[in-house]
Amino acid sequence: MSLDTPLRRPSRLRGPLSSAPYRFLVAGSTINSLGNSITPVALAFGVLELGGTASELGLVVAAYALAEVVTLLFGGVLGDRVPRQLLMQGAATGAAVTQGVIAAALIGGWATVTLLGLVGLLNGCLSALSGPSSQAMTRQTVPSELLSSAVALRRLGQNTAGVVGYAIAGMLVAAFGAGWAIALDALTFVVAATCFALIRVPAVVAAGDRLSVLGDLWAGAVEVFRHTWLWLLIGQALLYHLFYGGVQGVLGPIVVGDEFGKAAWGWALALLMAGFMAGGLVTLRWKPRHGLAVGTVLLALTACFPAAMALSDLLPVLLLGAFLHGFGLEIFSVNWDLSIQTEVAEDKLARVYAFDVVGSFVARPLGLVLVGPITALTGIGPWLVAVAAIMAGSSLLAAMVPSVRRLERH
Repeated sequence: MSLDTPLRRPSRLRGPLSSAPYRFLVAGSTINSLGNSITPVALAFGVLELGGTASELGLVVAAYALAEVVTLLFGGVLGDRVPRQLLMQGAATGAAVTQGVIAAALIGGWATVTLLGLVGLLNGCLSALSGPSSQAMTRQTVPSELLSSAVALRRLGQNTAGVVGYAIAGMLVAAFGAGWAIALDALTFVVAATCFALIRVPAVVAAGDRLSVLGDLWAGAVEVFRHTWLWLLIGQALLYHLFYGGVQGVLGPIVVGDEFGKAAWGWALALLMAGFMAGGLVTLRWKPRHGLAVGTVLLALTACFPAAMALSDLLPVLLLGAFLHGFGLEIFSVNWDLSIQTEVAEDKLARVYAFDVVGSFVARPLGLVLVGPITALTGIGPWLVAVAAIMAGSSLLAAMVPSVRRLERH
């Protein structure tokens, strides 16, 4: 990749933050994470304030998720066809408008659950159109020798913003109402769009002739299956979300709430996020030669959380399990992201990220649906132990595969 002038200008800052395009990328992504962690809480209270039922709230959330999954692969194709920063800017601008509509409707008193669901569909599409481009953008904004630190620092900023957003979301809704909290998210999209508009990087030049949309999707799939470690660990992520999705989404609040009280579930999720942040800080300094293998081994730590739910009646043990879950997952995620950034062809990067997200999350809804019937047969405790064993065992087995074990950091 050739580097243009903005990446080479002298700066008082050091590391990846010395690159102006990277600073704008991180600023936009971080402020987006802050707003997007506020909106789910505000939206839930907004639906309930309108008299919506739990089922209707589920449909509103599902509308967003369904639109995102359906649109994601197309977003990957666009991310390898048009300037990525332009796509991110356009999606953020559109999201500012749609979130502004929701906020105005809730504040003005003319919102309906149906309206929130329909606008949620649009928001899901906008998120999917920009998501792969946003992930692929890091590589374009820094010199190759700074890529490792750039990936870790960007994830750390987004995770920190997510923690802050979740922490203040309830207070914002209680103090100002759901509509004003969502209006804050609309404002974050305006700021993010401005940051993305200021990114100046060389355009990605596609190798070979431009194909049809289906042809581009096929070329992206070929790139995924060209790397054994890539498709194998996407499959590992599918297993993770299939089994752990039901634990966090359904069983965790029940088990922890009954055993320690509702507040304890919030503490557990806070410690999980603290694990993310600690793992991110570690990856800023620790750069093992076989980073993907190390990260995949540490991914087995995610089993600590469901295992603690099943086997311990001590709150400190539960909180430690949550922290270790987040810590191991973040170290894996940084090394996973870095491996994709350095091993995948630049002109196919957005499509590969799209396949990664779709492949990882496609089974999560199934896990959420099946966890109830399965635990009715097995009991909650035995199922949590089984989930922990699957998560740890599959991670350790994946780490033993030669293509994972031998992949070296560039």
